[in-house]
Amino acid sequence: MLSVRDLQVRYGRSVAALHGVDLDVSPDGVLAVLGSNGAGKSTLLRTVSGTLRMHRGSVSAGEVRYDGKPLTKLDPARIVGLGVVGVPEGRQVFARMTVEENLRAGGIGARSPEQRAAARKRVDELFPVLSERAKQRAGLLSGGEQQMLAIGRALMSGPRLLLLDEPSLGLAPKIVERIGDIIREIHEQGTAVVLVEQNAVMALRVADHAIVLEVGRVALAGTTAELVASEEVQRLYLGGHAESQATAEAEAADARKHLAGRSLSRWAG
Repeated sequence: MLSVRDLQVRYGRSVAALHGVDLDVSPDGVLAVLGSNGAGKSTLLRTVSGTLRMHRGSVSAGEVRYDGKPLTKLDPARIVGLGVVGVPEGRQVFARMTVEENLRAGGIGARSPEQRAAARKRVDELFPVLSERAKQRAGLLSGGEQQMLAIGRALMSGPRLLLLDEPSLGLAPKIVERIGDIIREIHEQGTAVVLVEQNAVMALRVADHAIVLEVGRVALAGTTAELVASEEVQRLYLGGHAESQATAEAEAADARKHLAGRSLSRWAG
């Protein structure tokens, strides 16, 4: 579905952010992108989503293809129309608009009224709390509820590929676990995901493949099981302890179990 080859990105004339990045995402896949601050994770998502130019960045070499079509010269609206939708870091909901208005704004990109209605049903099932808060201003929601709204707003356009930038940022551990399970449910419903995260345990629990970016380069790549077994990943992202490795391995295995029949409605409160 998504293919990135030898991608090189710069900001201005002097700052090189990505150096020869390669990755692939299958239609039924979840790819986790790990790395420290400044590694190039958000730059990668900006390039795929077409928003790189808004941050004064440019592609100096390489290509990004979605379903075989080049994306690097398309504007963000056109990319959304193709089915690639992003949720930016920091949630960025429309604080003065209601939950309902935020969701309607997300649905503007839907290809038909029928698709919009189906997307809204999906959002209501995934996030019952948003239905309960429909008339409430988004800025008054809790951090976890705002993250759910940001994801729900993205789903309203019916994406085939969802780009998530640090969805766990600033959230309590229990809420992070819920967000991880929601991402897994979205994937089980047929949406591919690229998940940028510093929370490696959550990311490796959700994903089936992962890459590690270091200063704009792919330092490691493979299945989640392979990365969990990596001493470098254990040391840098999982605490370097056997207990952390066992936990991450168990959670990564659990992520690959089918979630049929599982309901998220108990999280409505």
